[in-house]
Amino acid sequence: MAGILDLLGSDLGKTIINGVAGSTGNDSNKTAGLLTMALPVLMKAMERNAATPEGAEGIMGAINGKHNGSILDNLGGLFGGGVNDEVTNDGDKILGHVLGDKRQNVEKVLGEKSGLDMGSVANILKVAAPILMGVIGKQASQQNVSSSNGIGDLLGGLLGGASSAGGVTQEQTFLEKMLDSDGDGSIIDDVAGMVLGQATKGSGGLGGLLGGLFGGK
Repeated sequence: MAGILDLLGSDLGKTIINGVAGSTGNDSNKTAGLLTMALPVLMKAMERNAATPEGAEGIMGAINGKHNGSILDNLGGLFGGGVNDEVTNDGDKILGHVLGDKRQNVEKVLGEKSGLDMGSVANILKVAAPILMGVIGKQASQQNVSSSNGIGDLLGGLLGGASSAGGVTQEQTFLEKMLDSDGDGSIIDDVAGMVLGQATKGSGGLGGLLGGLFGGK
């Protein structure tokens, strides 16, 4: 299964990045950097939610209904006609549900690392969240995930999963740190050092990509 960062590097991903940037009035490169960090964080938060029966059922209900992937079939119409309030309001609800009381802290850290102010970060994520849910919905349909029991595995696959040894990967640690941050700013140095250390070993995937982003700041 292709991971979420593979998606961002594809033609579809470039359409999403450029569309989100244009609809929110932000630079495409900064938007790409933000989404590269933010989408795995959101998915990790969903994976946490899916660890409970109620959370898993909630995600399944969403992707079996409104977020079944159909949004991906008309991105030209979505971005060409201007993203409407229904989409951003939906995104706002998704972010509130997924991140809970960690939302402001996560947006703060993402803003500092992407070079965008918190208002721009919030606007980008509100547009991107329904699209991300659509990606998950389409993957669930293609893989015939029909029960809440399989949603955690699906999310883990899109995140890249754990190491072949079954341990916790460097990128998983990054996502945990981001979600557990208390907003005091120290996470930025901690995570940057950790991910850059992994990147110097020639790691690929999420760890290496995030290492490059952190190293560029």
